[in-house]
Amino acid sequence: MIAGHFGFAAIVKSREKKVPLWSLMLATVWLDIVFIPLLAMKIETFKPVPGATGSYGGNYIYADYTHSLLGALVVSAVFGLFFAPRWGKRCAVVLGLVSFSHWVLDLVVHRHDMPLLPGNLGNLPRLGFGLWQFKTASVIVELLLVVLGAWCYWQAANAVTTAAQRGRSRATISAVLILLCGVAVLAMDAMGTFG
Repeated sequence: MIAGHFGFAAIVKSREKKVPLWSLMLATVWLDIVFIPLLAMKIETFKPVPGATGSYGGNYIYADYTHSLLGALVVSAVFGLFFAPRWGKRCAVVLGLVSFSHWVLDLVVHRHDMPLLPGNLGNLPRLGFGLWQFKTASVIVELLLVVLGAWCYWQAANAVTTAAQRGRSRATISAVLILLCGVAVLAMDAMGTFG
């Protein structure tokens, strides 16, 4: 769901013009960024699903701290609070919510590997709707998020640049880059480049 996360960030940018696009893009993958050092330290892990191939459903991901419901809420809140002094309360709340959107989108695609509490405390049932088990459906959903993100961003940027009577080409180029980068990441992900 890498490209889909970025598509969602572009959708939010189209509505929240004061929040920098780069910060939204960072927010939407923040849980995975925090996951990487924990993976390197073997605190969080992943294991191949027998018979599955590629990154679409090819692994059970045991990100029991960053991708637990409570862990994601805490990591997202800390991310948002980091930006509060510089950009204000509204931007901080938006960034925290966009960071948490990562967990919500992952819930749709992950197999049952997302715990409620950090470290899977209490051994409660793990969550995940498992869309990754259906590669074509996963690719379509993610592609729709990327296309919708690029379209929403372009619409919003076009309105702003038209009102300002300048910068229209830059808005169009930015939207096309969001679309092309999203499709490229999606293609690499679908081919198993990331996993």
